[in-house]
Amino acid sequence: MSGIFDVHAHYDDEKFDTDREEVLSSMAEKNVICIVNAGTDIETSRKTLNYCERYDFMYGAVGIHPECADNLPQDYLKEIENMAMHEKAVAIGEIGLDYYWDGVPRDIQKKVFTEQLELAYKLSMPVVIHDRDAHGDTMEILRKYKPKGIMHCFSGSVEMCREIVNLGMSISLGGVVTFKNARHSVEVAKYIPLDRLMLETDAPYLAPVPFRGKRCDSSMIMMTAERIAEIKGISVEELLKITAENACRMYGIVL
Repeated sequence: MSGIFDVHAHYDDEKFDTDREEVLSSMAEKNVICIVNAGTDIETSRKTLNYCERYDFMYGAVGIHPECADNLPQDYLKEIENMAMHEKAVAIGEIGLDYYWDGVPRDIQKKVFTEQLELAYKLSMPVVIHDRDAHGDTMEILRKYKPKGIMHCFSGSVEMCREIVNLGMSISLGGVVTFKNARHSVEVAKYIPLDRLMLETDAPYLAPVPFRGKRCDSSMIMMTAERIAEIKGISVEELLKITAENACRMYGIVL
């Protein structure tokens, strides 16, 4: 198992509307063996499951992103639970807190986050956590619930990484680790135990160097993998193998 496993992408994004079929159909020849597409609301979670039915290599996370946590229907949690029953739904996500934007009140974000953590516990499913400029509150909630899952696109410090690992969670890193100003990501990549590391794109966002600023797709993980392998002092092939095995184990996927 030495191919690319992208643990977090958004192929439902409008940036793929003109050539989604072409992009996804080319993944196998680019050595991409698996992609987990993450929903951000009810609609994109449904789209995610539709893609999962069309592409054997795609699995889905279903959930409400913090930027989408306001004005939810009363039965939103039941909708997420029903979608989580799909045979290719492997996680509750993308869920969490985002204080970078002021659009959704923080108390509502925390309420929706904790409700989905409780749902994941009820369903014995891992979670995919979004944390932007909300490290303190995110960690306070994670200490309480101790979920199984990953901190996606991790942007915290080594100290925060250490606590997440101690809680039993994993971390996924993406293209940011290739940026010239990526001091925290490089330090985290150096510190994190290999058995807690996964790779992602967050496609179509955060393309690695030399594609920074362009639309990202899962094949570009190779540049991220090359940088992290260099930091870790191991081969790219070994890193891809270990991170794919970690992702399969967490998501319960058999490739």
